[in-house]
Amino acid sequence: MQRRLAAILAADVVSYTRLMEEDTDGTVVAWRAARDGVIEPLVAERSGRVVKLTGDGFLVEFSTVQDAVNCAIELQQKLAASRLDFRMGINLGDIIDDGRDIHGEGVNIAARLEALAEPGGICISGGVFDQVRNRIQVEYEDMGPQQVKNISAPVQAYAVHFEAISVDSIETEAEKPSIAVLPFDNLSGDADQEFFADGMTEDLITDLSKISGLFVVARNSTAVYKGQDADVRTVAEELGVRYVLEGACAGVAAGSALTPN
Repeated sequence: MQRRLAAILAADVVSYTRLMEEDTDGTVVAWRAARDGVIEPLVAERSGRVVKLTGDGFLVEFSTVQDAVNCAIELQQKLAASRLDFRMGINLGDIIDDGRDIHGEGVNIAARLEALAEPGGICISGGVFDQVRNRIQVEYEDMGPQQVKNISAPVQAYAVHFEAISVDSIETEAEKPSIAVLPFDNLSGDADQEFFADGMTEDLITDLSKISGLFVVARNSTAVYKGQDADVRTVAEELGVRYVLEGACAGVAAGSALTPN
């Protein structure tokens, strides 16, 4: 049993039961064509892993949210020619891998977001939105906090409108330089100086965000690493960035190191 952070894409066929009742053979043929001709090849191309396929949907794991969202957009564009309509939901969260399947709230929320999507559409969580909003240039519709089945707290949801984006645009955004600024360590030994370290982190993120052509991960996405002895390469992979900026400060002195992935 392994625990890890992952981007989860959940999808299903709209009105599958009705379609099977009306035309079982035709529906199966359409599903097989979508699975073999679009879903499995594209997921592999986008560095995803198909966890499972069912007659009416599929579940995919990605190491980065950018790959997950880009894959979902391209899947929906290419599946538009199919007689089947798909809904897709994407969430970033902790999962448990038992060797054959994945479990956990990260998976459950992705499935609930999928149910909120329009036929042919994509719905993402707030955590996913924070990491792709400046990197993937599509229209994001704020759906507000959603109360979903079997999840105690409301889930912030966004609809992704990608009609105007092309596959070439997706590739261009994927090549955009990206960086994550980890919370600075407070070396002063004075707990009252913690605000100074946090302030430096926030100022760096703000200033870097002003650089045209550079994607900067939002602060709330990197805050989870505060106080952790995280490996920068692992962080880069989890956040889907090329660079990780880490540093420490003591009083008014500060130091930092830029580590390429």
